[in-house]
Amino acid sequence: MNEVDLKDVCDFANEEIVLFHEARLKSLGKLKLLDLLKRKNPYLFRARNLATASDLIEALMGAFLSSSEEKLFGDFLEELAVFVSSRTCGGQKSSAKGLDLEFTRGGTRYLVSIKSGPNWGNSSQYSALKADFVHAVKVLKLAHTDLSLQPVLGICYGRSKWTDTGQYLKLVGQTFWWFLSGDPDLYTDIIEPVGYRAKHHNDRYFEQRCALVNQFAADLYQDFCHKDGRIDWDALVAYNSGNLPPKGRPNVGLE
Repeated sequence: MNEVDLKDVCDFANEEIVLFHEARLKSLGKLKLLDLLKRKNPYLFRARNLATASDLIEALMGAFLSSSEEKLFGDFLEELAVFVSSRTCGGQKSSAKGLDLEFTRGGTRYLVSIKSGPNWGNSSQYSALKADFVHAVKVLKLAHTDLSLQPVLGICYGRSKWTDTGQYLKLVGQTFWWFLSGDPDLYTDIIEPVGYRAKHHNDRYFEQRCALVNQFAADLYQDFCHKDGRIDWDALVAYNSGNLPPKGRPNVGLE
């Protein structure tokens, strides 16, 4: 294993985090009010007693953008992990379904699926990951019968201790970054480049988001509010969930 060069890692992180922020802005620019109203649960927002158009828009956008940003930042962490591995042990992106990284060290071929955080999946997704590991091992064994193979689930942050499930190793947080780099401090060393020019990028993002909130609030007031200014929750729920045609309603055991 080669020693990790922290400067190279920081330079890479600085470049990639800019792409993350650009993707955030692009995601913001694609937002449409009617899409937000279709995708999010109107009953939840009514239960929270959101009374003004701007409060409702802020809540809708916050719910949508948080999940979008989690995905974008997960992609960034995956790229960073692959880069670290490429420098320390020649790691490469995996072409196998469900896997992100492959490298050989000490006579063992490691097959790695990278997740950003510990709450990445439900039981069905864990089952799918196990199936992907089994398939990848089977394919590689056919081509390299004497190759030692080790599936790994690598999670970029979290406190759980490493575990061997019998089917794969689960490495979390500090342990995962140490596994890739051989450096027990890398998990803290990368926090500074992750924040590269964060204020500049977030100021731009906040300015665009505020403009969008104002625009969407005006549109909501126009189309989904009563004349006295109150939110028309009936109209909003009907837009979100209304789907029975006025005639020819389906026979679903009600008649």
